Amino acid sequence: MSPLAHLAAIPVLLPLAVGAFLLLFSEKRRGAKAALSVTTLTILLGVAIALVAMTLVPTAEGDPPVIVYPLGNWPAPFGIVLVVDRLSALMLLLNAVLGFGCLIFALARWHKMGPRFHTLYLMQVAGLNGAFLTGDLFNLFVFFEVLLAASYALLLHGSGTVRVRASLHYIPINLVASSLFLVGVALIYGVSGTLNMADLARVIPTLEPHDRMLLEGGAAVLGLAFLVKAGMWPLGFWLPTTYSAACAPVAALFAIMSKLGIYTVLRLSLLFFGEESGASAGFGAEWLLYGGLATIAFGGIGALASQSMPRLAGYCVIISSGTLLAAIGTGNSAVISGALFYLVSSTLAAAAFFLLIELIERGRDAGADVLAVTMEVFGDPEEDIEDEDAEVGIAIPGTIAVLGGAFLACTVLFAGLPPLSGFIAKFAILSAVINEAGGVSAVHWLYVFLLMLSGLAVLVAMTRTGIRALWAPQESEIPPVRAAELAPVLLFLFLCAGLTVFGGPVMEYMDVTAQVLYWPQEYARDVLGGQPAPATLPGGTEP
Repeated sequence: MSPLAHLAAIPVLLPLAVGAFLLLFSEKRRGAKAALSVTTLTILLGVAIALVAMTLVPTAEGDPPVIVYPLGNWPAPFGIVLVVDRLSALMLLLNAVLGFGCLIFALARWHKMGPRFHTLYLMQVAGLNGAFLTGDLFNLFVFFEVLLAASYALLLHGSGTVRVRASLHYIPINLVASSLFLVGVALIYGVSGTLNMADLARVIPTLEPHDRMLLEGGAAVLGLAFLVKAGMWPLGFWLPTTYSAACAPVAALFAIMSKLGIYTVLRLSLLFFGEESGASAGFGAEWLLYGGLATIAFGGIGALASQSMPRLAGYCVIISSGTLLAAIGTGNSAVISGALFYLVSSTLAAAAFFLLIELIERGRDAGADVLAVTMEVFGDPEEDIEDEDAEVGIAIPGTIAVLGGAFLACTVLFAGLPPLSGFIAKFAILSAVINEAGGVSAVHWLYVFLLMLSGLAVLVAMTRTGIRALWAPQESEIPPVRAAELAPVLLFLFLCAGLTVFGGPVMEYMDVTAQVLYWPQEYARDVLGGQPAPATLPGGTEP
């Protein structure tokens, strides 16, 4: 095993160790905690970039490499393994970028609003990284529980009635999802005798019909748990309320939690029920397709009905989840490639928007959105009073101009308009669907229609909200904004612009990643064929 393979364990072990170490610090030593947290996230960002670079170097056979790290030096499928391929490395990098940017934003003031923020934040990052890296279902459950436990406390960070009310929905729903997770894992293990993902990909094609029925039942139950986290309709009703209640840096980090559900569905559906899985090939694909379409429609309607920016952002996340789930349901690798590009773009856009909302709403009175809707319906009595000395037009201060420009960029990204990365992502998905071999089915045309209609709905909703909040605010003040708070927003938007400029190389990466996902037996060979490092005796000699 190459010494560089040890990098695969750092995204899990480092934040867990530092988070536990920070428990020894008093809450008065926030400066030291912040320094350690920033250092940790900086290292994780560097490690993620290194892992992505390692997956770019093909093997001697010309195949994309898969890094297998056996914990405790026990080989798969008997031991716990961490697996880094192109998809997991991509998600690690995305999580590191979001984690770093949201932490910088939180250091301005939010990390002082409650106890143990840095420990909980690092535990959340570690849980996400572990879920992206793990190679077996049981440890996937473990890492899910780690990140969920941290998210329960982070949702309540900053206190307040709204956050407590949201947690009364969020926590029970996720506890039920965790119970479904265990039931599904138990059924799968009872039938197959293994929980290693690569081993399951090898075993599933050989199952007898009666065992296959139980396995598919377990997979369906397991899928419900993932789809709750992904926010698929009707399982995602909790998402807009929860995300809008969380403080800004937490809500921005939560943007990738829904994508974790998408990642797991994509990984397991193609690994367990790909073309090589025998009679189970394509199991659940239609449910994902139709469920994704319903989720897009639900998110579009919710966006148009939203009277506040945080809820609008939540419904934009739901639309992105529906788009990705429907893409997985098409079973087309070219569509999956565009969907991976869309996953990165939409996650960065959602994180930037959640942070931006907090900056914009500082200068607004409580209930300003509801007041604006009321005035649209009934009118403003003061508008009838003519003032000959009133100035024509309004002066736009520099802060409002910057925030307005960032809001415009988020609008363009969510609506899928050129020239930013949202347009490239949606164009890649649409072109792959329309150019599908064998003709385009009616349901795929419906996917195209809903994808375009949802973009129009988001454009209308964002434009209306932007006019209320930035162009004609009611008795608002210029919000005080620090450079450290604005920098993460601009960073995420700059990365989206970078995805546009370097769209060709990025799409090539996504194309290869999507193709590799359709080779489950190759994945199983790489994971199960990896050998542990030879044991050594004191003195450096082998036994």
